Amino acid sequence: MLPNTKVQNLITKHSELERELSSGEVDKKNFAEKSKEYSELNEIIKEAKEYILFQKNKNELEKIANDVKNEKEIKDLAKLELEDLILKHDKNENKIKLFLLPKDEADTKNAIIEIRAGTGGLEASLFASDLFKMYEKVSHKKKWIMEVITISRSDAGGLKEVIASIKGKNIYSSLKYESGVHRVQRVPDTETQGRVHTSAATVAVLPEAEDVDVKIEDKDLRIDVFRSSGPGGQSVNTTDSAVRITHLPTGIVVSQQDEKSQIRNKEKGLKILRSRIYEQERQKRDDERSKDRKSKIGSGDRSERIRTYNFPQGRVTDHRINLTLHKLEEFMEGEIFDEMIENLSIQAQQEKLSNLN
Repeated sequence: MLPNTKVQNLITKHSELERELSSGEVDKKNFAEKSKEYSELNEIIKEAKEYILFQKNKNELEKIANDVKNEKEIKDLAKLELEDLILKHDKNENKIKLFLLPKDEADTKNAIIEIRAGTGGLEASLFASDLFKMYEKVSHKKKWIMEVITISRSDAGGLKEVIASIKGKNIYSSLKYESGVHRVQRVPDTETQGRVHTSAATVAVLPEAEDVDVKIEDKDLRIDVFRSSGPGGQSVNTTDSAVRITHLPTGIVVSQQDEKSQIRNKEKGLKILRSRIYEQERQKRDDERSKDRKSKIGSGDRSERIRTYNFPQGRVTDHRINLTLHKLEEFMEGEIFDEMIENLSIQAQQEKLSNLN
């Protein structure tokens, strides 16, 4: 049950903003922000006012329904109205609770996705490649734009690591629950006796930070240049084009060597660095807010096993919500990705609601 004071605060805030905006006293700098807040409150104000009046209206209807002097028809009508009132009150309460949930400022941002082969050697790198292809297919179906920032290949077409940016509408909110350890169980092509092997890959999804989100001072950076190594064309080892950027205050290190131009490598490296710093700051704020409360879905813990892809049984299981889909092939093709994401989002929302005082 929401306390009336919390709901009354919404009504009071709405009235104050209405008065300020209509008086013309708000300066240009704050006008857009206050207009946005007023517009958001407009969506909930009707339900908030009904919520405050609920007890008064309920008492009046109960009085009519229980008054022995009233005719049966009037009492029955009052009882029906009371049932409708209680039903509407429950809906209003849920809508207000959802409105009061802390907004994730990063939800509307683009994302940077990092996929790395974990335990399992060659098979782990092949699985990392399969995961990347899955996210590519999802992006294609949703008309998102995916751009590879850096990629490191292994033997037999696998991936040691790949970092890519994904642009579109509300990308981070769609992908943020993908962070964690993804485990695969299948028979590798190299396995002659048909034994099932288990390997893993880690996925990290970061909101793509803009310059305004994170201010990086030149004095806080140490930039080392070195010669690129590995495949990349004939001229790859002829110049010091690879860049290693160290952010001294946080100790975060990013290396970039995909481009032949040192300037381009530095640009790409700073893009990744900015997003990692932004995510670290967000995580710190979230930890302070939640204190001992930890969402099993939205923790973003990259060491936590979140999902198992079992190829012999054709199933994919998300361990955070105990959801198993017996459509692994479709899932890897990006066909039913939304079904998983919707279930994760609903569960995360319910968790937040249960934590709302």
